[in-house]
Amino acid sequence: MHTVYGCKLLFLGKFIRVDLFKNIIFVLLVFVSCNLYGQVLEVDTTQITEVPVDSVQVHSPKKATIYSAILPGLGQAYNKKYWKIPLIYAGFGTIGYFIGWNNGFYSTYKQAYRDLSDKDPNTNSHLKIEASKYYDLENPTDSLNFKTGLSKQSEYYRRNRDLLVISMVGFYGLNIIDASVDAHLFDFDISEDLTLNWQPAVKTFENQLVYGINCTFKF
Repeated sequence: MHTVYGCKLLFLGKFIRVDLFKNIIFVLLVFVSCNLYGQVLEVDTTQITEVPVDSVQVHSPKKATIYSAILPGLGQAYNKKYWKIPLIYAGFGTIGYFIGWNNGFYSTYKQAYRDLSDKDPNTNSHLKIEASKYYDLENPTDSLNFKTGLSKQSEYYRRNRDLLVISMVGFYGLNIIDASVDAHLFDFDISEDLTLNWQPAVKTFENQLVYGINCTFKF
């Protein structure tokens, strides 16, 4: 009698454990349901209009690149980034100004060096240099030191001018790259649909309605 009763209890315990395990799996499957979707497109299924492929205007990175290569800022206008155009021309204008400024000093010191070296009394542009008053140009040593100073100053401004010319070319290339990158990202979706939404949901499990939460990630 005790043996039968013990077997019944053992059988009942196993049944409870199996049923409890089944219920736990059921709850996990229902309540932890997170559906990952791509960006949802709402389509009116009652009216579908076919649009010819040729009629769809695609924003072309190639056009933006060519436009900016032909005329700086034109590619930015094609990308509708109009606020960048004044910045581009301000950059070109600033670099161009300093190219002219350094080139002017380079020409001045170069001509002064030539006038000091030719011994022609009619060519005396070197006397217009501010530092010339500190040298006795009749003294060979002072004259040589002054000439060396003129040569160094001439090379200094020439180097600055050449570096600025290289910077101008680099800025021109940057203008083209900027237009190309903006054109590639022109159709990139950064709308408010890039969100994580949740809402109550009803699931059917073994012919029973079970309430849970449905998560949707739109990207």
